[in-house]
Amino acid sequence: MPSTSSSTSAAAAAADTLHPTTTPELRLPGRRLPLWLSGSSLLVSLLALLPLAFIIAISIQTGWETVVRLVFRPRVGELLFNTSLLVVLTLPLCVALGIAMAWLTERSNLPARRIWSALAIAPLAVPAFVHSYAWISLLPAFNGLAAAVLLSVIAYFPFIYLPAAAALRRMDPALEDSAAALGLAPWAVFRRVTLPQLRLAIWGGGLLVSLHLLAEYGLYAMIRFDTFTTAIFDQFQSSFNGPAANMLAGVLALCCLLLLSAEAASRGTARYARVGAGSARQAVPARLGWRWGLPSLLLCLATAALTLGVPLLTLGHWLWEGGSEAWHNAALWPALRQTLLFGAAGAVLTVLAAVPLAWLSVRAPSRLQRLQEGCNYITSALPGIVTALALVTITINFARPLYQTVLTILLAYLLMFLPRALISLRAGIAQAPAELENAARSLGCTPGRALWRVTLRLAAPGAAAGMAMVFLAISNELTATLLLAPNGTRTLATGFWAMTSEIDYIAAAPYALLMVVLSLPLTWLLHYHSKRTAGR
Repeated sequence: MPSTSSSTSAAAAAADTLHPTTTPELRLPGRRLPLWLSGSSLLVSLLALLPLAFIIAISIQTGWETVVRLVFRPRVGELLFNTSLLVVLTLPLCVALGIAMAWLTERSNLPARRIWSALAIAPLAVPAFVHSYAWISLLPAFNGLAAAVLLSVIAYFPFIYLPAAAALRRMDPALEDSAAALGLAPWAVFRRVTLPQLRLAIWGGGLLVSLHLLAEYGLYAMIRFDTFTTAIFDQFQSSFNGPAANMLAGVLALCCLLLLSAEAASRGTARYARVGAGSARQAVPARLGWRWGLPSLLLCLATAALTLGVPLLTLGHWLWEGGSEAWHNAALWPALRQTLLFGAAGAVLTVLAAVPLAWLSVRAPSRLQRLQEGCNYITSALPGIVTALALVTITINFARPLYQTVLTILLAYLLMFLPRALISLRAGIAQAPAELENAARSLGCTPGRALWRVTLRLAAPGAAAGMAMVFLAISNELTATLLLAPNGTRTLATGFWAMTSEIDYIAAAPYALLMVVLSLPLTWLLHYHSKRTAGR
């Protein structure tokens, strides 16, 4: 007969199995959270509030009467109408195309669907303004609202496709089987069972598309379609009119905050997870047949032709026209070197700044920490032109030696792209056992050494992924770099923009091709992680 102590131990073990404990905190007896971690996290969050604080301060300084005169004028109404119409027309088309491509590549017997899946995210490797360059050089009269909508859809629909495809891979096919067994037709099963499960993917991807539509400059400037971002940049470049440009930036920032609030309110409280392990099998691909198979193939072919065929053919044409002389541009290779330097320095700085926020988010979550994290997400949602204007005004008025220096442009990259590093780094730290860090500290390591020697080494893959995403975002960034980069500095993006502004499409082609080549690793990374989330 077992002893009482043995029974008690067995009961405790069973209780631990039924009610697993949470991740242990790192607040060892007699020790507080490292001051440098909490202090640096607070500093980064305060820096992230600079654009919003700048807009508020400029509004107060300008005066209510001037604000009313600058905001409530016909030009602002025209820009608001153009931007709103662009979002209203583009977003449903992106959702429809993204969902259709996701279902065809994940749930149907479409021939070569894995190839079509890779091609569906390939447009992310082509910067949006390169799409515009390709179409304008092919069709010089291509401009206006229709052109803006078409280019926006082919450039941004992968933001809907990626989360929708990942959700379809993870979805339990038993849900759809049960609905079909109850007598629902295939279309009814999709509408009543599958589509509701994609709600979060649609809203999240739709928010990304909408924010890109508000922030994009190069795409719309080339096709002569006025939005808030193009008007702000033109106002600043033509007359250096601070109050007018700043008030337009304030309206644009308000639009971004309204989008963020609408997306948060629209998520609802529905449950998207199931109790239990669910079915481990993959869904049986739906048979399209000839009736739907041919139109589906035509849709995939047309999408690939519009998103990749036109840019690649246009680049090939201009490179062929220019021959080897197109690559003899003396400014091309320095621009590549400058892009690599900015990208590497910005990526390292951004990941280092994200470490305290990510560590506190996983190891010591609190309301203050969530508030600090939210500050960075809100600021990163603002267009780069708003962040650039804030830093231009602040450095001119309060830190003139820093105006148009490398430090200022790196700070702009930090404010704009920190969440990209934060998300990846936080996932990596969450996978590093807290017990190992506790053990290191109990053996005499300082908090900093324990973090460096244990946690960050285990979180290195997440940090590397975040660094790669920030690097590639910086390599394609245009508006903030144009406004903030030191005189004489040229990156691939700004060099490309300078050549297209002079309508020298042959000289611009090498810049565009190098940007595409640099963006390919990010596309592969997104595709790899999207597959990995489904265990494939």
